[in-house]
Amino acid sequence: MAARYFEIILNQIIAMKLYAWFVFFISVAPDINVRAQEISEQPYITVEGEVTQSLKLYQSDLEKMSRVTVRFKGHDSIAHFYTGVPVIEILNRAGVTMGKQLRGKNLAKFLLVSAADGYQVVFSLAELDTSFNEKEIILADKMNDKPIPVDTGPFQLIVPGEKKPARSCREVVSFIIRSAR
Repeated sequence: MAARYFEIILNQIIAMKLYAWFVFFISVAPDINVRAQEISEQPYITVEGEVTQSLKLYQSDLEKMSRVTVRFKGHDSIAHFYTGVPVIEILNRAGVTMGKQLRGKNLAKFLLVSAADGYQVVFSLAELDTSFNEKEIILADKMNDKPIPVDTGPFQLIVPGEKKPARSCREVVSFIIRSAR
């Protein structure tokens, strides 16, 4: 009789532990799935919104575009050399209104940059257009001739010439063009 009672108690304890593991797994499963997807797929950035052609640019696509290197003091307050693609070139490839067409109501358009952690920054299109200013903002994939570290990359937006690096965001995943009107 005592053995049967012990067996029932043991089965209840096992069931409670299995249930606890089940609840734990369900609560973290979305994160595990996202990380598995990130690991299994090549890194990419999307360009969407008010564009003539939505883009999904992989690392290999960016490596084929024109590349520039800028010296920039980032979030760690140390100057590094970042290499990447000028953002204006990415926007031109997507058919974003730039250059001579960037006037009148088109000046109300902006770029919303989103990072993997939900961080977002905004730029007017005029800030990105080299016919309006001399600042060359880049989407970097290399820092000091090496891939950007996993915890801050694979893509970083580098905005030289600003007193704070707040708009130089890390882990960039998308560019969205919108209009303020």
